[in-house]
Amino acid sequence: MSHFLPALWVLGFFVHGITKSTLRPSEFHLKGDYLLGGLFDIHYVSSSRYQRRPEAIDCSREIFLLPNYRRFQLMRFTVEEINNSTTLLPNISLGYEIFDICLDTLSLPGIFKLISVNGSIQPWPDPSKNRSKIVALVGPFTSTQSMTVAPLFMMDHTPMVSYGSSASVFSEKLKYPSFFRTVHPNKDTINVIVAIFQHFNWRWVAFLYSNNDFGIDGLERFIERIKNTDICLAYTKALSENTDLSQILKQIDADNIHVIVVFAPKIYAEAVIKTAIQLKVTNKVWIADDGWSLNKVLQKMEGIKHIGTVLGVAQPLVTIPGFHDFINFTQGQVPKADSEQQTFCNQVCNCRNLTAGDILAADPSFSFPVYSAVHAVAHALHNILECGTGRCNDNISVQPLMMLDELKKSNFTLLNQSVQFNKNGDPRFGQLSIVFWNQSGDAQEVGFYHFSPSPTFFINDTLIQWHTDGEVPIALCSPECPTGYAKKLIGIHECCFRCEMCPNETYLNITDDPYNCINCKETEWSPAGSALCHPRLVEYVPFTDSRAILLMVGTLILVGLILAVSFLFAINYNTPVVRSAGGPMCFLILGCLTLCCPSVFFYFGRPTNASCYLRYFPFLLFYTVCLACFVVRSFQIVCIFKIAAKFPKLQSWWIKYHAQWLLINGTFLIQALLVLLSFSFYPPRPYNETSWYPDQIVLSCDLNLTAASCSFFIPSLLCCLCFNFSYMGKDLPKNYNEAKAITFCLLLLIFTWILFVTEYLLYRGKYIHTLNALAVLSSLYSFLLWYFLPKCYIMIFQSHKNTQKYFQGLIQNYTKTISQ
Repeated sequence: MSHFLPALWVLGFFVHGITKSTLRPSEFHLKGDYLLGGLFDIHYVSSSRYQRRPEAIDCSREIFLLPNYRRFQLMRFTVEEINNSTTLLPNISLGYEIFDICLDTLSLPGIFKLISVNGSIQPWPDPSKNRSKIVALVGPFTSTQSMTVAPLFMMDHTPMVSYGSSASVFSEKLKYPSFFRTVHPNKDTINVIVAIFQHFNWRWVAFLYSNNDFGIDGLERFIERIKNTDICLAYTKALSENTDLSQILKQIDADNIHVIVVFAPKIYAEAVIKTAIQLKVTNKVWIADDGWSLNKVLQKMEGIKHIGTVLGVAQPLVTIPGFHDFINFTQGQVPKADSEQQTFCNQVCNCRNLTAGDILAADPSFSFPVYSAVHAVAHALHNILECGTGRCNDNISVQPLMMLDELKKSNFTLLNQSVQFNKNGDPRFGQLSIVFWNQSGDAQEVGFYHFSPSPTFFINDTLIQWHTDGEVPIALCSPECPTGYAKKLIGIHECCFRCEMCPNETYLNITDDPYNCINCKETEWSPAGSALCHPRLVEYVPFTDSRAILLMVGTLILVGLILAVSFLFAINYNTPVVRSAGGPMCFLILGCLTLCCPSVFFYFGRPTNASCYLRYFPFLLFYTVCLACFVVRSFQIVCIFKIAAKFPKLQSWWIKYHAQWLLINGTFLIQALLVLLSFSFYPPRPYNETSWYPDQIVLSCDLNLTAASCSFFIPSLLCCLCFNFSYMGKDLPKNYNEAKAITFCLLLLIFTWILFVTEYLLYRGKYIHTLNALAVLSSLYSFLLWYFLPKCYIMIFQSHKNTQKYFQGLIQNYTKTISQ
């Protein structure tokens, strides 16, 4: 049925032509019950004209545009098709008045003719009278032309249905209340172009645009669209008749730009491409808008294959049934003389030499927009005249507002597409095709962009034959940074940058901020050049650790040994060995050693405030008492063997006032005061060591060394005094080795802590606490093993030495040796 109606129309038109005349009537004028206005720029004025007086320009003498003439013929065909239809406007004939608008500022006489009544233009006091027979206007094509003529039609809301004006301003209904269009606005074309860029990861692009309303609006939409993307507008330039295209292309090549958008009418696009061919520009990707993406002249131009790859956004190719037959038939008629054909200025084509093949081979873009624009007006008129019953009511006075309301409600199917307009008068139907100029010189469809019901983008990469040997061309100012490298901008463009590796303990979140490295949390870590942080491994020595168990068992053994030694010393309390070792002072030393032992247990497990406090407090306090006791013992030994003979009064004073206990008690009180003060203001507390090992958190106790230094001063002083006094007794009797035992204990103690401090400076892992506990335990064992156990050995295995007579003999022999 769809093919039957066009064939029927052609047959009717042919019979009509045979019976009436073999001469072709005016192409620009057709009588009818209702007239459609039509504006088509069949000719083009290449440069601005200077005129001394206002007069209309003769378009027929200007540059002929074959694709636009094809669209002009398509409107004529559509009107004839509707007039031959038995379902659309069945008893109503449509006519038209079409004008060639080759220059918007000098083509107003034709516009005035459309809106005039009886040759005059005046305000209409009565909307129902003195109305022009023009019910709607189809066209014009360009945005500038529409801006020029639209105010004349907007003042009384005469509908304009443009098939090519895509500037965004026409969507503003306050300015253009009765403006409709069957072509998608620039915003949609720009969305497709940006989608292509994002699909191929092209970010460094140039945008050439025509210096008119269409091009300027396209640039504004492009800048707005790429604002929140990775695409950078590297170069932009307006095109006009006087533009130095050679300089533009040289600058683009100098800026290392490989993707060029040419958003301009075909006149400018042809000039750019021809210049590129002449300059032998290669290795570029050219992006064409829907105005020249199907330009058959450029596709067949010699040298076009060497300029790179051409992709375009195009109007879908829709075959209009019957149009080919219409062109073949009308072009076969003998035209009238121009003088008879021209009924008004710019209603003459002056194109007799055209053949049907020339017209059908022209750029087919915007065919469906013209076709649907005429049908939209016809359907609106159909509804107003109540033609649904099979016959139209020609008694209804058609008013512009009535046409406007019906156009807003347009909803009909045309060539399998549902024609509708949104609230802005823009089309809610159709799609845009993505084409590739292949090696055969044809525009091959490789993708599409659907607008409804939801935007859908698709492109088949395999159909595109790139000029870069099959590889997708690269369009970047700077190559993308590797993972974990931050971008540091070079210049004003975000696409131009250098890459800097993020240091340790930082990472780069390229989604949120590709320009700044972010510090990891304290509980996380990262190596240099990371894109994320890793959780740190929390390290501490648990109670179940084998080393911890070994030290805790050693501590318990130490406590057991201390108890055993205490028991043995208690049994032998009145013997010379016990009394020479210090008598009651021995039990004080053993008791303090026992009180120091719990410190070892608090070096293991997760640190707490209490464990950190008990780790240091018992050992610092009670070990100081032990050192004080040994200071007293070493001084007494020296006093007995060396000082007593020379300074008898000093010995008597020492014994009389119990100076040893005064010294021990004073030391205890001073150390207790210092420890309590320092730990009150700066108590040891749990601390996360994160600086030594990037992937670990070592749970430790923070001891303020500055505040605690006074607590370490007393033990250090006592250790030095004890070592000096005991060293002074190095030449005591051979069999009397008490001073030597103390000296050895102190040497072992000093060596232990020097070794620990050295290890602490080099290592801060979790086992530093195990080493600290080992140093504490070694300090306790040194006194027990090298001072007390030798005496236990004498009491158990050498009891003959544990007599008063033996000790007095040693002292007398040493005294005689000194006196001699």
